[in-house]
Amino acid sequence: MNMKQVILSLFGIITLTAVTAQGAGTLTPASTGQLPADILSHDVRVTINNGFARTEVTQQFKNPNDAVMEAMYSFPVPQSASLSECQVLTGETVLNGEVVAKDKAHQIYEEEKNAGGNAAVADKNGYQNFSFSIANIQPQDTVQITFVYYQPLSVDTNVCRYVYPLQEGNTDDSAAEAFWTRNDKPTGQTTVHVELRSAWPVAGIRAPYGTVTTQTADLPNGEADLVYELPEGLAKDFVFYYNLEENLPGRLEVIPYKQADKTGTFMMVLTPGVDLQPITNGSDYIFVLDVSGSMTGDKIDALVDGVTKTIRKMNPQDRFRVILFESSAHDLTHGYLNATPENVETAAKAISGIHACGSTNLFDGLTMALSKLDADRVSSIILVTDGVANTGEVAPKRFASLFKDKDIRVFGFLMGNSANWPLMRTICDASGGFYDAVSNSDDIIGKILLAKSKITSEAMHDVQLSISGVQTKDLTKNCVKKLFRGQQLVLFGRYDKGGRATVTMKTKISGETKTYSCELELPQEDLDNPELERLWALAQIEMHEDMVNQGMEEAKEQQDLTRSLGIAYQLVTDETSMIVLDDSAHAKHGIERRNQERVKAERKAQSAKLAAPVKSYRADANNRHDNGMFTVRAPSIGGGAMDPIALLIFGCTAFVTLCISGSKRDDK
Repeated sequence: MNMKQVILSLFGIITLTAVTAQGAGTLTPASTGQLPADILSHDVRVTINNGFARTEVTQQFKNPNDAVMEAMYSFPVPQSASLSECQVLTGETVLNGEVVAKDKAHQIYEEEKNAGGNAAVADKNGYQNFSFSIANIQPQDTVQITFVYYQPLSVDTNVCRYVYPLQEGNTDDSAAEAFWTRNDKPTGQTTVHVELRSAWPVAGIRAPYGTVTTQTADLPNGEADLVYELPEGLAKDFVFYYNLEENLPGRLEVIPYKQADKTGTFMMVLTPGVDLQPITNGSDYIFVLDVSGSMTGDKIDALVDGVTKTIRKMNPQDRFRVILFESSAHDLTHGYLNATPENVETAAKAISGIHACGSTNLFDGLTMALSKLDADRVSSIILVTDGVANTGEVAPKRFASLFKDKDIRVFGFLMGNSANWPLMRTICDASGGFYDAVSNSDDIIGKILLAKSKITSEAMHDVQLSISGVQTKDLTKNCVKKLFRGQQLVLFGRYDKGGRATVTMKTKISGETKTYSCELELPQEDLDNPELERLWALAQIEMHEDMVNQGMEEAKEQQDLTRSLGIAYQLVTDETSMIVLDDSAHAKHGIERRNQERVKAERKAQSAKLAAPVKSYRADANNRHDNGMFTVRAPSIGGGAMDPIALLIFGCTAFVTLCISGSKRDDK
């Protein structure tokens, strides 16, 4: 049985599960006894331009009550998203947001609310959601809220994916459960306007959920303008794919932003043009199955059916092991079994008898899974769960220690929103692995194919980028333990003075050290991409959060850094909030208008970019190398780029994590 069959069968677990999920982006009254606000419309405008996306959400709602209400609004936190603008329009009053320390923001909000004034506050609640509280909405009044966030987007094997998260995560810790009543059904239309600008030719575009009402596209020139209507409103995620043309070269792209007299910022995206060879050794499969109480009903039935079908497709030379976990873990198969017909049927009978109960001890399940690994075989740990660790060891540094000294592959796929991104990122960083999101609206078969190409191929080991010629500083993640087939390396950094620079990459492939380099120009002035400063600051915050999770930095230091970067670059973080007031209230409370200035510069630059031809940021175009880093075609699936237009559509609602680990072999 090959890895594609294993993962394809496993995802059958998800497609069979029918779970009713509430939508995010919802409005809830803060006081009991009141009706939730009516959502009149929900409009989203997405601009995807050379490596990052800008998402602007506008929602109109009405207070249907005969009394003043305070509305609470929430939506899941997109991965690596920087919430940077918020505007509330109530009547003829316009409120704009400025980021300050969290305690200060809430103190001002309570003062304004108690005085009957117009005010709102935006918070980030860990990895679960962004939330907004809007005070003193008058009876029958209509209010409009607009917010903006930025996020970097990477290309995986020529495919780029954007997701606008709407469906609640359905995890045990879902913030939605705290609300006694909610409204997620707009009375008007829910639309998503996508404007795509790519410096590379686009082969195809696809959105599994949504009906196109307007479409203008010039894909050979990397441009598309589309409007989608979401028929189910806020109940499902909106996912948008585009795939680049086949046979594009490996490349280095550098997107800068610098005012002449200030520190510059850059985003560097490396797409290696290296053909990583397939791994053909025998395989072991360790199934780690969540049987906690939240899996009761259809989910546990579907899990049993999917895993049973998977082991029945294995080859006789394969081995498998099944570990169950809830409050604790136990080995259902008592070690590895050869996948003979007799052993498969015995295990299938045992799996069919499992039932859901208890809490979620993820650490115990992974600890047992990592025991008894055979160094002579490639092992795959497949973890299936619909929740977040809530029993036993839950500290991220303890999870990091599980993988720290093991040369193993860890692929993390998180399905659903409100998933524990920081924990998965910690596990994958500690092991040199790879993780990705899987939405309920994704083309699941596409995710499987992308995963398969990584699982069954060599990886680059000990990848390190260095920059000389120009003094750079404050770099983020310039080294990774492994870079997998089709994966990009994204690096943010800063510099004081522009000039000619040399970028060098060192890595090992199958034990052989390889070095690649090229020259590029970092400009002394380039005003096209001021958003990069926010993205750099968020990348710094995430990097230091990972350092705390791995025991490399004290939490207090990280909290102070998060607060200072959040205020300086106007980001809503775990330590900062956005207070939304009118101009006079900002002046009354002595709030510096930093965000007002940033937003002005960002909007000016965006207007200029949309009016100009798409700009290529390829830095290696004039470099020619015999080593093939930038001249060999980018890796693809099955000898060609994946075409998302032809992918099957699978509906999914559970939260899933797949971790694929390999044995201690240098050929991975």
